[in-house]
Amino acid sequence: DVQLQASGGGLVQAGGSLRLSCAASGFSFDDYAIGWFRQVPGKVRERVSCISPSDAKTYYGTSAEGRFTMSRDNNENRVYLQMNNLKPEDTAVYYCGAGCSVEAVPHNYWGQGTQVTVSS
Repeated sequence: DVQLQASGGGLVQAGGSLRLSCAASGFSFDDYAIGWFRQVPGKVRERVSCISPSDAKTYYGTSAEGRFTMSRDNNENRVYLQMNNLKPEDTAVYYCGAGCSVEAVPHNYWGQGTQVTVSS
């Protein structure tokens, strides 16, 4: 079965850091771009960052640029999102998915989400 398990969320003060991790199994991990997405209740899910399958080229949304760093370990089937200088507006549920856009991720290739809460 395809599984993506996101972890590492929590409560942090503004200016703090968190490192999210996504463990994948059940599919050819190194054939897929992997994205981090986030969603706030009542709003659409948005892409935070994405990493390509083989050369690990990264893409960041404007909110993440300069503060977040995404990486992947194809030997461990994991991706990471290092989030620094967190802001209250980063508060959301963060998901990993096998694709670089919400539309590109197959419906069963989403992780369950991890809550990130940034207090002011």
